[in-house]
Amino acid sequence: MQLSPAYSARWMHSACLRRCCRQRLRAFSSAPERPSTSTGLPKPRLDYRDISENVVFKSHNAFNRKAALPVGAVQTVARLYDEQKGLSHTLNLKRHARSTVGDRIRALAKDPQQKQAVLEEAKALKAEITELEERVARLEEELYALALAIPNDTHPEVPIGPESVAITLSTHGPEPIPATPARDHVSICRALDLIDLEAGATVTGSSWYYLKNEGALLELALVNYALSVAMKHGFSPVTTPDVVRSDIARRCGFQPRDPVDGAASQMYHLMHSTDPAAAESHNHPELVLAGTAEIPLAGMFANRILAASELPIKVVGLGHAFRAEAGARGADTRGLYRVHQFTKLELFVVSEEEKSGELMEEMRKLQAEIFEGLGLSFRVLEMPTEELGASAYRKYDAEAWMPGRGSWGEISSTSNCTDYQARRLHIRYRRQATSSPPSSTESAQAALPFAHTLNGTAAAVPRLIVALVENGAVFNDGGDVVGLRLPKALQPFWVGGNPRGLIEWV
Repeated sequence: MQLSPAYSARWMHSACLRRCCRQRLRAFSSAPERPSTSTGLPKPRLDYRDISENVVFKSHNAFNRKAALPVGAVQTVARLYDEQKGLSHTLNLKRHARSTVGDRIRALAKDPQQKQAVLEEAKALKAEITELEERVARLEEELYALALAIPNDTHPEVPIGPESVAITLSTHGPEPIPATPARDHVSICRALDLIDLEAGATVTGSSWYYLKNEGALLELALVNYALSVAMKHGFSPVTTPDVVRSDIARRCGFQPRDPVDGAASQMYHLMHSTDPAAAESHNHPELVLAGTAEIPLAGMFANRILAASELPIKVVGLGHAFRAEAGARGADTRGLYRVHQFTKLELFVVSEEEKSGELMEEMRKLQAEIFEGLGLSFRVLEMPTEELGASAYRKYDAEAWMPGRGSWGEISSTSNCTDYQARRLHIRYRRQATSSPPSSTESAQAALPFAHTLNGTAAAVPRLIVALVENGAVFNDGGDVVGLRLPKALQPFWVGGNPRGLIEWV
């Protein structure tokens, strides 16, 4: 069977779009390109019908979010989906015709001439089916590659545009104190011997650090304090692996992407060998350091069908976050504000699809309770489209006032990812049984919908240390820093006492 010129032209255009899409996504990774090893999970279940029926909306949505998509990608997905359905229908007809050939041949056993004609027909059918199967496979590959890069939908209340158009939803805590360089957390931590950036640079590199003395104790207290608040609200504690398969990270929506420097990678890739030839031939999975505990927490539920009665499942995970791009943000790189590794306590929820909006508001209140307990001046923002990651349907950020930096600084975020991650990780749930059995395949699938997932920061430790140190530093009459006021909420979680007399609980 020959491909028509029109089909060949369309196929070439689709292939170019697919290559372009892959190259754009690939350009943000620092790791050498090589075939990834699968996790063994089924391919993501993408909703091609939804994309095809909402081409204009999906295109505008991707544009508003500054998604790295080739021009016309959404329209191409819709066209490829129609072609795939048409080819699949033709293929099924051919397969059905082939299934009847055997009976026809047996019926013509006494008529060699007609039997030979049917045998020739069977041979031609086999060739046609083989070619159609190849064409369907190519179409499905193109369709999948393009659709996979389309970001999640966006909540209608999310403002359109860059970070500057974020909407302040609420403000909390005391009146912000005046900005002053004297409250720079780096200077204060050095004066009180709480941090060693120079040793971190020697041992690992810039934007790595040691916390010392009360600085180390402050990290432990913050983790346990935030953990206690989360557990009070029904979150179960989990410690997570810091290393994850790159396939799991991608399924969670972490396509390496840096909007400032496209050559930068946001992930550290682990190599099993420094020999390129050995790296090409190994059978180990491609591994990365997790950028957040959200990734291994989401992976806990991969390829599972949960009972509706189990939902919502709420976990709070403790892990280390690794960010390879930490040195690419100018002034933000000073001290502890933007670092390559930090301790992070992460909230994660798996919910029914109708409940995720309500649960997002509950998570926002939980985070506010944590930060109010720390006595911080902070505000909660509705983040605009250009600040949403690929997976987020809606995102709130909390920013604390940091007088030494002279600005508000992000200390947490909360995202509702709806079914974006669940479709890729195959996280579904079984609805409560009804009295009547499903009447169709579609209703049967509706009985096993994809769950919704949400994530939020309970404690990003270095950012909280920056806020607490810059707001709580105590100075003597000569302007020298002599101590640190810390919130009493942390005192029950503090170990080692106060041998140097630096800490004042307020």
